[in-house]
Amino acid sequence: MWARVVLMVGIAAIVYFTTFRTREKKFATQREVLELRTQPLDCSRPYLDEISKFAGCIPNRCGRFVSDKIVSPAEAGILLDLARAGFEMGQSSGGASILDLHSGALSKGTQFVNVYRLPEAKKLFTNQHINVYRHVKAKIQQAVAENFRLSVDALHLTHPTFFSRLTNVTAKTIHDEYWHAHVDKETYNSFHYTTLLYLTDYGKDFTGGRFVFIDNEGKHNRTHVYIEPKRARVSGFTSGAENMHHVEQVTGGVRYAITISFTCDREYAMADPKFALDDDDDDAGGTGEERPAEP
Repeated sequence: MWARVVLMVGIAAIVYFTTFRTREKKFATQREVLELRTQPLDCSRPYLDEISKFAGCIPNRCGRFVSDKIVSPAEAGILLDLARAGFEMGQSSGGASILDLHSGALSKGTQFVNVYRLPEAKKLFTNQHINVYRHVKAKIQQAVAENFRLSVDALHLTHPTFFSRLTNVTAKTIHDEYWHAHVDKETYNSFHYTTLLYLTDYGKDFTGGRFVFIDNEGKHNRTHVYIEPKRARVSGFTSGAENMHHVEQVTGGVRYAITISFTCDREYAMADPKFALDDDDDDAGGTGEERPAEP
């Protein structure tokens, strides 16, 4: 029986490796300092059909970009300090933690709490944090508009926008399994443009954890396109199936980043976080019970 099982597994492996030929390509390495690097792509049909409804928000062409010149290292450092302070109040027991400043959702154990309901949060946010967060968001929004030739006023911040903290701790729930390939538009209906700002350095602060685009090139060929995170590096891309991706599992250290997402649909727009900490203020974050985000 076991010989038959081994034979079947061997046949399956041969079929897999002869069906898919995967090559690797580095889109942005940690040692590079990039003014701007772009890769145009054809839009997926469902994405193009939907986004064509929004005047001023239709890309000249879908694709992706990376730049180390949009956000300064000092600004990234301030946001990293904010993220670390927030995660001191709660972390996932499974290695993938999120902090959403808009809803207040913070990973804690295998659940989520509302950071704005924690007494210690009153000392978390400063005017510097607030101003830098909003300024960085505005600069990234402008970069998306310029790279895809959009009207900046047609782009709206949308949920979820969040800090992520990834480690090599064994996953405890499905929400800790951040490494699965996915398409943002299929995961979050509101997304049209996705950006990430990296707050720590690949190969220095953590190992593993590269961002990987998965490009299918015909029936049998596939290319994995890698971005090595670097403090203050910004990557952005159209959120349709043309940009399927995943994050490699972190093998050591701690990987911090912030995902900032934009929609063309005003119905899904949200305001900047108020950082309100009044227990009686209904606007001070959400319940913390909503579906957690993919890092």
